[in-house]
Amino acid sequence: RASTPRRTHSSAPTATATTTPPVAASEEAGENAGEAEDPTVAVHVRDFDGVRAKAEGAMMAEAVDEAAAGNAAATEGGASAATRAVYAGDRFKGRKERLATLDAIATPVVMSATFTFKNTAQCVMYNSGEYPSFEYGRYGNPTTRAAELKIAALDRAEDAVVSASGMNSVTTMMLALVPAGGHIITTTDCYRRTRQFVATVLPKMGIRMSVIDPADTAALEAAIASHNGADLYFSESPTNPLIRLVDVPAVVAICRKHSVLTCIDTTFTTPINYTPVTRGVDLVLHSGTKYLAGHNDVLCGALAGRADLIAKIRALQGVLGGVVDPHAAYLLLRGLKTLHLRVAQHNANATALAKFLSTHPKIAKVHHPSLHSHPDRAVALAEYAPGDAFGGVLSFELLGDGDAWSTETFEAAGRFVDGLTLAYIGPSLGGVESIVEQVCIMGYFDQPLSIRKGLGISNGLVRLSCGVEDTDDLVKDVARALENV
Repeated sequence: RASTPRRTHSSAPTATATTTPPVAASEEAGENAGEAEDPTVAVHVRDFDGVRAKAEGAMMAEAVDEAAAGNAAATEGGASAATRAVYAGDRFKGRKERLATLDAIATPVVMSATFTFKNTAQCVMYNSGEYPSFEYGRYGNPTTRAAELKIAALDRAEDAVVSASGMNSVTTMMLALVPAGGHIITTTDCYRRTRQFVATVLPKMGIRMSVIDPADTAALEAAIASHNGADLYFSESPTNPLIRLVDVPAVVAICRKHSVLTCIDTTFTTPINYTPVTRGVDLVLHSGTKYLAGHNDVLCGALAGRADLIAKIRALQGVLGGVVDPHAAYLLLRGLKTLHLRVAQHNANATALAKFLSTHPKIAKVHHPSLHSHPDRAVALAEYAPGDAFGGVLSFELLGDGDAWSTETFEAAGRFVDGLTLAYIGPSLGGVESIVEQVCIMGYFDQPLSIRKGLGISNGLVRLSCGVEDTDDLVKDVARALENV
């Protein structure tokens, strides 16, 4: 596939308009997303020249006294209290109210589920793509669109789409881009729920899955050849929870040769540290719940990349309905503004902690690309910025009694986790607070030992998402907790 041109979005939309055409022209368009346009029922815009001109004139006119006249109609002439309560102050917005919305430094939170039109002509223009606005919240929202443009700019992508969660983003993406009977290639170290969706849900549509080591490009070639092609290559980089790195340029070269789409989940690094789109990747995935929002108070997901692929995903999302709440989109926007500041401290904390743990006698192994012992250190040096910028997550294995699968090692890891005073015990990552988990309990409690052995999830494996606290305080807290082991 030819690489897509780089587009930089320099402005965010207002609360009443967007810089792109509407995603779905109507409820009917949303219900039939993906179907070919029927020329016998399409609106012939040329038949509406007169009404279009009328609408354009209305939009250009200065409605200085529109609010006063409109509110008078709702409050005078015998209007009841019920009518006044519904319409007064809301239905007609004068010039001052409009400009205040445009001039506000913070993007307004537009909570409206429905967006209306002044007249039929304006509705016709919207449906023909000549009036850039919104119609229904499932197809788009001004606050959400501002967040999408910011993410697209950060990822150096043509477009982006935000959804209700990271899992909603990945599942909608796969359903939109992989046909029935298709073939997905993914990697061994992968977020469990993503693997679960690919392994248990997609096969119901005849979609096959190949699983390869993140570093094994020969296995990628073999997987494509053995299935007479593939539709999608999907991997995290860094991966969860063993922090492996994918050689993205090598993967892109192979996939382009065989016309395979590529999607890289960079939740752990964020676009501050790494931008796969500039390496030729078709799509980038983020669990926006993590670093992008950054404060453990939002659920959202995002995809950025080629505009044509984003359009397909957005259309299906409008059908499936996994849209983000506008207030959550606002919190995401607010978090993104300080992303570069937070990520710098996340990076520093994780790198310092990895260095400290790598020489500690009670630690068997540390998984972090800043270390020379990391299996993908060459990729780290070639692909990432100097300074070991890999995000704030690292994992490591307690030595215990020397047996990674013993009860003593399991209990040693528990004593360490319980001995920490700064990090919270819980799932997730990427917030300003540090969060720690013993992986075999938090994410794999219901999985038998045989499965965990195959995935490398040992009894002593601990994942720590470093927050933005002082580096020395974090390292000292970890050192004290190791004294309990």
